Amino acid sequence: MKRIDEYWYRRSLWLWLLWPLSVLFCLLVVLRRQFYRAGILHSARVAVPVIVVGNITVGGSGKTPLVLWLAEYLQRHGYSPGLISRGYGGEAAHWPQTVNAESDPRVVGDEALLLARRSGCPMVVGPDRVAAATQLLAQHNVNIIISDDGLQHYHLRRDIEIAVLDGERRLANGLCLPAGPLREPPVRLKSVDFIVCNGEGRHGEWAMQLEAGEALPLIGGEGKPVSDFSSSPVHAVAGIGNPKRFFASLRTLGLEPIEHPFPDHHPFRKGELEFGDNLPVLMTEKDAVKYLNYAGERHWYLPVNTRLPHEFGKRLLAALENLHG
Repeated sequence: MKRIDEYWYRRSLWLWLLWPLSVLFCLLVVLRRQFYRAGILHSARVAVPVIVVGNITVGGSGKTPLVLWLAEYLQRHGYSPGLISRGYGGEAAHWPQTVNAESDPRVVGDEALLLARRSGCPMVVGPDRVAAATQLLAQHNVNIIISDDGLQHYHLRRDIEIAVLDGERRLANGLCLPAGPLREPPVRLKSVDFIVCNGEGRHGEWAMQLEAGEALPLIGGEGKPVSDFSSSPVHAVAGIGNPKRFFASLRTLGLEPIEHPFPDHHPFRKGELEFGDNLPVLMTEKDAVKYLNYAGERHWYLPVNTRLPHEFGKRLLAALENLHG
């Protein structure tokens, strides 16, 4: 039986039975945002600028690669960024939690560990982004905060909002939960500062391209070109919001993937990625951080590098300068 989210991205007339609930959901989220803007619900400002990266759809859209790009770009231009996030999938007994390269993904979440390892930036996670930001500033000398997946977390005031769209799936049927994937109505995109499209962008959007790097072994050692895996099929593992994107990218690179899709943030168990043959197992970087303790010589992951137009970076820096003007 298909999950309901699989129907959001195709013409499924029966979803209109849920339309009244979607209208109610949209009304509530719009009212909630208006209450924050009017001061009826309290929002808090921290001592440094905050860039929020998020989306208005459920599921992955490419936020993590964009956050990594932002962290590296801001560092190159003289900033000392720190990161905060929800820590989704983490099972910590208390929040917020400081994240470093040695953190347990079961405690802090897989995306948080990936961000901390790749960026080298200080990071704190927790459901309350204000508390996370406060702890980050108390522990580290950062002068700008990037909030991962916090577009709807209005308790934390933000200076710049960046919404990310999946260029293939976009807004699906355009309906709010539960009849569609939208957390907020489409008009919300008109109020953000930047719209970044993971793929081919449309008018007013900045196109983001993800390029595969060398395949790297989970247990350490030298990487090798992805083309080295083209001589035989590979087991392809993806526990992300849109596994089909990963599988399609492998085919574009000339590989023959045996697809193993898992739910987003799936907590892998020991032996779960053993398939009873000698074929290599290639996974996303987000999945790799959860399987490090169980990996063997056949387990590899594929990091991605992010490309954005030069003009996007210039506009971002100008927007930050205007905050001080």
